[in-house]
Amino acid sequence: MIEHAEHAKRKAKILIVDDHPIVRQGMAQLINLQDDLELCCETGDATGALAAMRDCRHELAIVDISLPGVSGFDLVKNLKSHYPALPILVVSMYEESAYATRALRAGANGYIMKQEATQAILAAIRQLLQGGAYLSPAMQARLLEQLLASSGNEHSSPVSCLSEREYEVLRLIGLGFATSQIADQLSRSVKTIETHRSHIRTKLGLTSSGQLVKFAVQWVDREV
Repeated sequence: MIEHAEHAKRKAKILIVDDHPIVRQGMAQLINLQDDLELCCETGDATGALAAMRDCRHELAIVDISLPGVSGFDLVKNLKSHYPALPILVVSMYEESAYATRALRAGANGYIMKQEATQAILAAIRQLLQGGAYLSPAMQARLLEQLLASSGNEHSSPVSCLSEREYEVLRLIGLGFATSQIADQLSRSVKTIETHRSHIRTKLGLTSSGQLVKFAVQWVDREV
């Protein structure tokens, strides 16, 4: 009887990966107030996340997209390759309409914006722990519309050829960020961002920086 009671009180162990200590602290407080959830580990980058997984098997990982070094998308892929059964919830400041599909393709089981109410975040966590997936109702409807619109169309999105980091750079260009600002945002050097810009232009068949900016702005307008 005592063993059964202890088993009933067992809390699901959660890993948080976010490079902002304040965000991790707020998420930790939210999780630790729950009777069925427990923050097991928290870290600010991909290296720390992989080390935490080796030290403690978590029931769920909460991952931010914008991490220093390895992007959140690449971390999701890495975690899924090593721990296929691990549910992963991407929690990000970026618009769901622009990033949710890419997060799911990387292997995430759900996507929710940081601006959402705490109850929505908790609902997403519990839904993933129960073996489900999570997207907002608005995003579910949007994906259905996209599926219906693309039915019978064999042409993929023009940006599908981009890497995860190139995808992030393109979106920031479309939002009006300069190269130096993008470098700060992604914790990379200006030279690295310039290299990404060059690769994006090549992959998309754009011949000038002006064409790149125009494409990026128009693409972001369509996506949001």
